[in-house]
Amino acid sequence: MSIDTPLEANIHSFDARGVARRFRHAAIFGALDALHPGETMRFFNDHNPLPLLAQLRDRFGDNLTFNYRQTHPDLTVIDISLVDSSKARDKHAHGDCCGSCG
Repeated sequence: MSIDTPLEANIHSFDARGVARRFRHAAIFGALDALHPGETMRFFNDHNPLPLLAQLRDRFGDNLTFNYRQTHPDLTVIDISLVDSSKARDKHAHGDCCGSCG
């Protein structure tokens, strides 16, 4: 049995490639709604989901950050993290944009 480090315990994998395309966005939104501040969803997809990321920015605003871990023609891996909204506001107040506001 392995013991997760604190960082690994806060990362939850979501492989969209195994979800039927017509259900993907709903499943992704549901998974993100289940995250707690400080947790990350490691998102695996068969393409770069730019329209989805725009929808996520519209829905979650500064509460999400995106970190591309891998981009290849058949595989994109993105860490999508839920941050505490007060911390996100503090970053913007100090001129340190998180990069998710476009």
